[in-house]
Amino acid sequence: MNSRLLLLTGLGWLVFVIGAQATAQAGTAGHTMPTVPELLDVVDKATTDPTSDTPNEWSAPVKLVVLFTLLTLLPSILAMTTSFTRIVIVLGFVRRALGTQNIPPNTAIMGLALFLTLFTMAPTLYRIQDDAVGPYLADEIEFDQATAAAGTIIKEFMIRQTRKSDMALFVSIANVPMPEKVTDLGLHIVAPAFIISEFRTAFEIGCLLFIPFLLLDLVIASVLLSAGMMMLPPVMISLPFKLILFILVDGWGVLAQGLSLSFR
Repeated sequence: MNSRLLLLTGLGWLVFVIGAQATAQAGTAGHTMPTVPELLDVVDKATTDPTSDTPNEWSAPVKLVVLFTLLTLLPSILAMTTSFTRIVIVLGFVRRALGTQNIPPNTAIMGLALFLTLFTMAPTLYRIQDDAVGPYLADEIEFDQATAAAGTIIKEFMIRQTRKSDMALFVSIANVPMPEKVTDLGLHIVAPAFIISEFRTAFEIGCLLFIPFLLLDLVIASVLLSAGMMMLPPVMISLPFKLILFILVDGWGVLAQGLSLSFR
């Protein structure tokens, strides 16, 4: 029973991410995407072991395939529907601007981005626990209701971070009318708008962080050129100054604070 619940929960998240909700419009009137219970019924029917005594029990090979598929896809899906994308891109820009090559290493960058994501997503996760996971475990709501509640909360977070122009772009591409409430849009429209909006915001922050270090590189290069030291790489000389500047302004603390406050 526990393994089946795990598989159904994972499938529900994947279905939610691709926009399979009853209210998601598919472009023309009267057309809707399949709901979570409908897709789960399809999986049940297609994967039931006819020789099993329990008609609704999935066969062991199917359980393994679905479980490993979920383990493969869920990290990417979770990263692209949370604040992780913006944070990890900005951290990559900072390392590039400092010119420290692989310091901090990728493991440290990803770890910092992960925990900053958990920090910034905490209010959203609290709401999911209170409105979806808790009531479902207490048998107060059904699985499809819990999935819909969690999906709505995640969608509200994504919409708050998405520019109106990006949202309007994908609404026009999908050729669907703009609803009275933006939350009525399907996730197949909200998700790509959120992702490109996060990319743009991250690149804007990264460019602003790059400018001071670029100016320092230009100053060092000018000094070396005027001193006739053309054979000495300017990057080698500017690196200690950039590190000292970054440490003096408490760069990592200011960066973490700025990234956390950038999510409204």
